[in-house]
This record gives sequence, C-alpha cells and structure tokens, in this order.
Amino acid sequence: MNQPLAGYAPAPVTARMENHGSHMLKVAMQTGNDLLARVGSMVAYEGFIQYEPNPPAVRQIARDWMTGEGAPLMKCSGDGLLYLADYGANVVVINLGGDAISVNATNLLAFDAHLQWGVERVKGLAKFAGQGLWNTKISGQGWVALTSRGTPIVVDCGGGEDETYVDPDALVAWSPNLKVKGKRSFKAQSLIGRGSGEAYQMAFSGQGIVVVQPSEDSTDRLRIRG
Repeated sequence: MNQPLAGYAPAPVTARMENHGSHMLKVAMQTGNDLLARVGSMVAYEGFIQYEPNPPAVRQIARDWMTGEGAPLMKCSGDGLLYLADYGANVVVINLGGDAISVNATNLLAFDAHLQWGVERVKGLAKFAGQGLWNTKISGQGWVALTSRGTPIVVDCGGGEDETYVDPDALVAWSPNLKVKGKRSFKAQSLIGRGSGEAYQMAFSGQGIVVVQPSEDSTDRLRIRG
C-alpha cells in the first residue's frame, strides 16, 4: 500500500460496531443479525449486504409517530463490513448492555434491529411545548450509533439534587429514567437558548447521562410542537 495512505486502512474487527476515525461507523454484519440505519448513510461496504428501505417494522412505528417526523430507516442484512456516516458528523457508539436510551431522531444513525424501540412522548414538557416532545427510545442487549455535530460531551447527572440544563437544539440523547422538565428564563433571552429564539431549556435530574453536542443548528433541533 502507498505509505502515506497506510494509516487510513481499516483496523481489525473487534466489536459489532466501532468507530473508524471520528466521523465514520464500521459495522460487522452477520446473517441473522440485521441492522436498522438511516437512509442514505451507507458510504461503503465489503461482502454481500442487502438493503430494504422502510421495512414493515419501521412502517408500523411510523404510524405511531404522531408528529410524522421520524428518521427514514433502512434494514441492512447480510455478511461483511458496512461503513456508515452522516455528512461528516461525529459518530458515538454505545453498547446498551440491557439499558435504554432516548435519542433525538435527527441524531440516530444505526442500531441493531433486534433491539426494542419505539417513539414516546417526553413527560413534563406539555405546558412548554403544546403537544410535547417526541423521542425514540431504544432498549435491550445490543448496539446503537448516534451522531453529533462536533465532539459531544456526556454529562453524568449523578443522582444528586442539582439539575442539568440543556438547550434543546444541542441535546442528542439521555437516559430515559431521568426526570425531565422545561424551564424558561425570560431575563436571559439574549444570552442562552440561541437556537430556540427564547431562553428555553430542558432540566434533567436523577441517575443517568445526557449527551450534548456543541452545535445549535436549528436543523438538528428536537421536534417540539406548539
């Protein structure tokens, strides 16, 4: 191999999902262990891998998604190596290990098809956001890959009395067992909440984590309906 390119060659497979650099996901595909991935995220693959856009399981979930803003998904099956990316966004790989995570649909890249998943309304926000906020909850034994517009920070809420406040435009995911409520800070509108047009934050408390991206681009905003 040309020596200047040697450092970019794929590393040996060590897990079902892993990063290739900061902006690409590598998935070890095996027959019978299908994957659900964002439509259009495949950038390369080795072996024999088939793709099915909008499979029946996804169509059923879409009917339950009252906001109509679910991420378009495809089912990937077969044997080989699959590489996924989302326009150069950072990729975060999580092994749930029986736990659960609540994910903003715009930050969901891929997850094992055998995991339990569905769309849920986030409690505690109705009076701030009309109909409320809807997110994708994924749980079980398996892998999930998220995207972040820039290197994210993972905040451990720690179970203490202090709350963690996040701009909704910067929120990627959180532990679904956390308590969530909305907060408006009208006296600080010019300083915080830039993406939302007002000083609106989400407050988290309890035992769990919150994943926050440095971008507040409105295209990455959690789907809040008024």
